[in-house]
Amino acid sequence: MSGLSLWLRYARASLAGQVRYPGAFALQMAGHFATTLLAFAGIWILFRRFGSLHGWTVGQVALFYGLVNIEFAIAEMAGRGFEIFGDAFLRTGEFDRILLRPRWTVLQVLGHQFRLRPLARLAQGAAILALGLAATPVRPALFTAPMLAWAVGGGVAFFLGVLIGQAALSFRTLESLEIVNVLTYGGVEAGQYPFDLYAGWFRVLMTWIAPLGAVTYYPVLAILDHPGVPPPAIAPLAPGLGYLFLGAMLLYWQSAVRRHASSGS
Repeated sequence: MSGLSLWLRYARASLAGQVRYPGAFALQMAGHFATTLLAFAGIWILFRRFGSLHGWTVGQVALFYGLVNIEFAIAEMAGRGFEIFGDAFLRTGEFDRILLRPRWTVLQVLGHQFRLRPLARLAQGAAILALGLAATPVRPALFTAPMLAWAVGGGVAFFLGVLIGQAALSFRTLESLEIVNVLTYGGVEAGQYPFDLYAGWFRVLMTWIAPLGAVTYYPVLAILDHPGVPPPAIAPLAPGLGYLFLGAMLLYWQSAVRRHASSGS
């Protein structure tokens, strides 16, 4: 069985368990949708009061908001195993059993749970993104559609990289570090606004070290044909940093696995 086929089996089993009680599942989805939608309601109220923010309109900011929420929702659906890795795998000794199986450890942890709850965030982000595209002049669809797909892929890679890095750190701490949420949930909050609103050191940190800006801010600049840094010709390449970040975190994960000597459970 190929790795993809095995992961699809993991996902089907996880989905079957989550929809076993459809009423509870529907209520959970509705609650999560309403909670995440409140975040954009706050942005809309802000722009209704002040009109624009540093030259940005609410329609343009809707592009940032929708894009980063789509990216994080997909990563959150697939990467739940890494998010709870310390408590669910290391402290219980479950990871030692994973090491006995002749499959890549990343594949097995990815298959631990495929969450459906983030579909609410995904739907909400897609709806806000569509409204932003309808309300804001953007480049032709032949450029915008591939650019959005490229950016979403890079953003998913970035957030998965953060979760994998969090799990790799757990080999030293035996529990998931809450400080990493600065890059997950905090990253979503930061990515909902244009990066030129932030201080210079923050833009450098969150673009070239943790490339959040590369997978959210610069792709939208390219779609809007908005002047910014890097130059417009380079902006479409920026999401590639998300894939490079994921690759670096996978190497860090492999290094941590090689040094693993069991939690003693």
